[in-house]
Amino acid sequence: MKLYYLQGACSLASLISLLEAGTKFEAVAVDRKTRKLPDGRDYAAVNPKGYVPALELDDGEVLTENTALLPYIADLNPSANLAPPVGTRARFRLQEWLGYLNGEVHKNFSPLFNPAVPEAMKQIAKDNIARRLALIEDRIGDQPFLLGEAFSVADAYLYVILSWRQKLGVDISAFPKVTALYERIRARPSVQAARKAEGLND
Repeated sequence: MKLYYLQGACSLASLISLLEAGTKFEAVAVDRKTRKLPDGRDYAAVNPKGYVPALELDDGEVLTENTALLPYIADLNPSANLAPPVGTRARFRLQEWLGYLNGEVHKNFSPLFNPAVPEAMKQIAKDNIARRLALIEDRIGDQPFLLGEAFSVADAYLYVILSWRQKLGVDISAFPKVTALYERIRARPSVQAARKAEGLND
């Protein structure tokens, strides 16, 4: 099994989750500028969508999109407790969080990476992010993670999105519970190992 990733991109959530699951895999870096793989192939040959993550399974089939990869990784090792059991209400809560993180939080960070986006549009995105984080702040309550007591793949995804905040000028100091959740996740050995594997400065 191979995970294709870009350094510091949202694929980091899959890398963290694979390490948490204790699953054997190979991490394959995609060159940010050329979109080439270490063997010289174009990444588009693996994932025609052109972005990460992509997970190539042992039979050659390729899965893409965080909302698909993260639950798949969790189910590779149910004993790691990275996702509630399939068919339970808690599992649908996980899907709800993944959809929200992908469609509302991640989506609003995306314009901030583009230097061609006007500052006024970037401010709109930052205002949207603040509203989305305010909801998370409210939903967390006193629980340590998004789903309660157990760390899940949704927490890995949220961590990665929030890890971009300083580079992009997003202030989360108004959300102490979100900030504490971020730091709690950041301290996990899997997160530290994933960051080291990608050559990210701590």
